[in-house]
Amino acid sequence: MALRDILVFPDPRLRQKAAPVTDFDAGLRALADDLLETLRAAQGLGITAPHIGVLARVTVIELSPEDGPRTYVNPEVIWSSPETAKDQEGSLSMAGVLDTLERPAKIRLRYQTLDGETHEEEAEGLLSVCLQHEIDQLDGIFWIYRLSALKRDRLVKRYEKLKRLGRHEPAA
Repeated sequence: MALRDILVFPDPRLRQKAAPVTDFDAGLRALADDLLETLRAAQGLGITAPHIGVLARVTVIELSPEDGPRTYVNPEVIWSSPETAKDQEGSLSMAGVLDTLERPAKIRLRYQTLDGETHEEEAEGLLSVCLQHEIDQLDGIFWIYRLSALKRDRLVKRYEKLKRLGRHEPAA
């Protein structure tokens, strides 16, 4: 396992679409281990391979130590509820700022394990929010681009102020 540097907004790689994983090998396991170590060091809930500059469709989510980490390879939302929920979101790549986004309250997703096995599961609550957020990142949609232009501009200005004050760096 290795601690990796996290890309910092506005790095253009954060807006690139990640490629599907086709090799389920030791390299993929090493990437997942690196993502988990980096996530824990940054004290986040979720991280994608693009956050560390690797354009592969892999995300690791750990909502609590009790639940442990979950690795999703090639995740995709295959159904979302018409009901929505609002929650605070942020990014390891834009540490120190949060804003409220509205997303479907429940989703069903299809993904693969590190062994290449295909699974489907439903998610709601915080897991649903995290999965949608990280899948957006894999699709090249950095979370602030889900905000209105006005809210996004205000958030970017707040973030730039934090950067000037030296309070924007991710923990990893």
